[in-house]
Amino acid sequence: MAVWARHVSRCCCLLNAARAVELTRRLRSRGCTAQACREFAPLAVLPAGKEVVLWRLQACRHVSVGSCSPPNSARDGSFSSPESNLPSVQQEQAKAEILPDLNAKILDEDWDDIPPSSALEVISEEEAVQIIAEPLLPIQSSTLRDYVDHSETLEKLVHLGVDLSQVEKRQKAGQLLLTLDFEKDIKKILLFLKDVGLEDNQLGPFLTKNPYILSEDLEALETRVAYLKSKKFGKSEIAQMVSRAPYLLLFSVERLDNRLGFFKNELGLSVKKTKDLVIRLPRLLTGKLEPVKENLQVCQIELGFQRHEIQQIVYKTPKILTASKKRLKQTFDYLHNIMGIPHHMLTRFPQVFNSKLLRIRERHMFLAFLGRAQYDPAQPSYIPLDQLVSLPDEVFCTEIAKASMQDFENFIKTL
Repeated sequence: MAVWARHVSRCCCLLNAARAVELTRRLRSRGCTAQACREFAPLAVLPAGKEVVLWRLQACRHVSVGSCSPPNSARDGSFSSPESNLPSVQQEQAKAEILPDLNAKILDEDWDDIPPSSALEVISEEEAVQIIAEPLLPIQSSTLRDYVDHSETLEKLVHLGVDLSQVEKRQKAGQLLLTLDFEKDIKKILLFLKDVGLEDNQLGPFLTKNPYILSEDLEALETRVAYLKSKKFGKSEIAQMVSRAPYLLLFSVERLDNRLGFFKNELGLSVKKTKDLVIRLPRLLTGKLEPVKENLQVCQIELGFQRHEIQQIVYKTPKILTASKKRLKQTFDYLHNIMGIPHHMLTRFPQVFNSKLLRIRERHMFLAFLGRAQYDPAQPSYIPLDQLVSLPDEVFCTEIAKASMQDFENFIKTL
């Protein structure tokens, strides 16, 4: 409707301009004066756009510059415009008064004074096709992907390396990100993490695992880092602990202090060994304590280790505290009851508890087949337990079993 109205207005203005030219031509043919032309000229100035206005003003200029009568009319006694009897300088001034100023402000105004279109206005199909509607922001969605194009915060987090598909799986993490402003809420946390010691390429994976830190109070986070420093943890050690245990800084100072005290007292370790223990496995400070207590009881009651042996095993291999109880008992049963490894040897090489039972079984059976399964350090051809489980297959075959890799693979097929 608005487009149609504009076209009608343009056509009317052009028609009025044509009429004005025609009337000017008639007045000239009748011998009108320049004053008459000037009196008529304003009537022709209608809202027809700047181009039409300029064109008509030029037409009026052409009419008003010279006399409407023949050049020799002064001699014949016919009247002419009053300006023709003035000196040349005065004639120029008169012409300046007659001609409108083409640079006037009125020429810069919007002549197309059509009211804005209404939402209820009927439009044509061609105009409807040209309308590009912005996609609506979904009121509810199960994925953050629908909000990335509408949220500057989510867009910047994606560029930072945050995996939103993993974040949205965490409880209420997606709703949290949608309520945060990157400049006001997130930027200060990123700067804090960099001050702690995290690298730029670590920020994205860190926030993917722990987006909740973005809602934490900055002063509280700084207080927790200050506590760790007071316990003689170095800056690089704190950075290592935070990157490997992303939820560490969500714990209050009281909880962190209680966790450190638990491991120190429960295991009977010194302050230095307790600190070394949590540096190598910082998730001990953030995980549940019930599995830790159960594994300690399993080692002491079911596996038969003494307290000082448990201290050595845990200090050398902290993962044993969070290992599956079932797997722990199965591995110990095979090492102790099938292979005949005594407790003191297992205490010396506790890393065997981190190895897969299948690998231990395959290699031991191959050595037993070759007659080289000797784990007593007092006997010749002694094989240390750490080499049994840690060496690659090729090295194990050539240096330990003294056989080829093909022989080992053929033997495994017979199991």
